[in-house]
Amino acid sequence: MRLRTPVARSLAAASLAAGLVLTGCTTSRPRPAAAPDEVIKAATARLTDACLTRQGLTPPRPGQSPPPAAEQQRVSDALFGTGPAELSVTLPTGHVVRAHTDGCLAAAQRRLYGDQARWFRTSVIVNNLEPEADHTHRSLAEVRDRHRAEIADWRQLREHALAAATTLLDTPPPTGDPRP
Repeated sequence: MRLRTPVARSLAAASLAAGLVLTGCTTSRPRPAAAPDEVIKAATARLTDACLTRQGLTPPRPGQSPPPAAEQQRVSDALFGTGPAELSVTLPTGHVVRAHTDGCLAAAQRRLYGDQARWFRTSVIVNNLEPEADHTHRSLAEVRDRHRAEIADWRQLREHALAAATTLLDTPPPTGDPRP
């Protein structure tokens, strides 16, 4: 299409400029979309790091030399919780998976998934469908069919976590406060 008059060219330029301003594309390129697992992982790390920092502990970092054993234990206790595990799921394979409801990781899961106990149960079941199929000598399709409700629940909770994680990562922290 060829714009022949100065008025038509001006209107086209104004429309283009307005569109660029409205879409935020004037000077910066859009960042590539991260995989949902990576977004949730980043938000979980941000939440657990902030939780450990509030307790006066240094979050572990890859490549960092390990702290003394006593400090490692304090970080582990703060991160994963202490005492008897409050959550438990027995799998068809006979394995029992347990988790704590205290600790920084549990707090992050509550914030992202909305219901830590429901997420724990659902994710343990869904993440162990293949071992269940092997153990029960059923096809993976049969086992998935038997766990349709858990798979649907897992998807719903994961969508909730992705939305919460995206909001958390896109929201700047209040001035002077560490990012949660």
